Amino acid sequence: MKSKSLFTRPFLLMCISQALFAASFNMIIPELPSYLTSLGGGEHKGWIIALFTITAGISRPFSGKLADTIGRLPVMYIGVAATMLCSFAYPFLPFVSGFFLLRFLHGFSTGFKPTGTSAYVADIVPDNRRGEAMGILGISFSIGMSTAPIVGAWLGKGFSLDILFYTAGFLAVLSMVILYNLPETLVHRKPFSFKLLRIKKDDIFDPLSLPAGIVMVLSYGCYGVILTLGPDLSDALGLSNRGIIFAIFTVASITVRIFAGRVSDRIGRVPVLKVSSLILGFGMVLFGLARTPEMLYLAAAVFGIGNGTFSPAINAWTVDLGHPERRGRALATMYIALEIAIGCGAVFSGWYFANDFGRMPVIFFAAAVSCFSAWLYLTFRKNEKEHRLD
Repeated sequence: MKSKSLFTRPFLLMCISQALFAASFNMIIPELPSYLTSLGGGEHKGWIIALFTITAGISRPFSGKLADTIGRLPVMYIGVAATMLCSFAYPFLPFVSGFFLLRFLHGFSTGFKPTGTSAYVADIVPDNRRGEAMGILGISFSIGMSTAPIVGAWLGKGFSLDILFYTAGFLAVLSMVILYNLPETLVHRKPFSFKLLRIKKDDIFDPLSLPAGIVMVLSYGCYGVILTLGPDLSDALGLSNRGIIFAIFTVASITVRIFAGRVSDRIGRVPVLKVSSLILGFGMVLFGLARTPEMLYLAAAVFGIGNGTFSPAINAWTVDLGHPERRGRALATMYIALEIAIGCGAVFSGWYFANDFGRMPVIFFAAAVSCFSAWLYLTFRKNEKEHRLD
């Protein structure tokens, strides 16, 4: 299935499907904190993202194993179906416990779809353009992220939250339709059986991918902080649309992803990851210092640059380090680390914040320290072979 060309029909369709998927589950995020408050659960804002990521993390070993056995596409179907069904269900469970049940179930979307997508793309693109491919795939994801929050905030305020939820579900339907037009890339597939759901230690954790997992945990907790505190910080500084900072950070991310993946193919993953971890940390410092909308915009842009540099390199590095026949498991390990990072960042920030805006800077500065720790790890880790192509 691997092609000498990067821009094949399956690759381009996968990018479109990824953009629609990202738009679907990101569209509702800016409005969820105020929605939960209206339901009477405002003190539990940190769990909006945390429950989502807990389920995603739990499901990663299953998605990785299934992607390597029954195929990449079935795993993606499960992920898209989860976001589609949950989006349509939010209007029918307008109470706190129902909301959190859906947030928990919604996590299956990112627990399955990105694992299958990344493994699929790694199967079909040239090895020497893997970083570039992951960068372009990330751009597709970012396009969905950049447009969806602003549109979601507009739909929520201009029409209703029910319309917002239904629109998110419709985008997931479109993503699913595109997947049906793609060929499977896993050559030696097995039929599904419940025995495949028996998870062993090596299904949960791929030791070859451990360095990528460590860097992910240290670097990406800051994203959980932004998802949790970003809407409240936007309100505090007088922004009329809570999705603006998400759009700024995503546009900045898209801009650098065009080049970052290609750079990691040429000079190596680790040098790019070292630079990006420093940029992410600096972005967190700026968030902590933001006292005006302009300062907040700058913080979002810097964070976006760091994220756009970091994401394609960490994805490609994970694939490089893992064994080709366990590619799904390697990516699942990295994504488990991502969910741990985002979940911990969300829970800690929501717990410590407790609607006291004077505490916000401490949270952002703590996230910056974690990012700088990733740079230290990459700088002083053993100088093993940086990446291995199939």
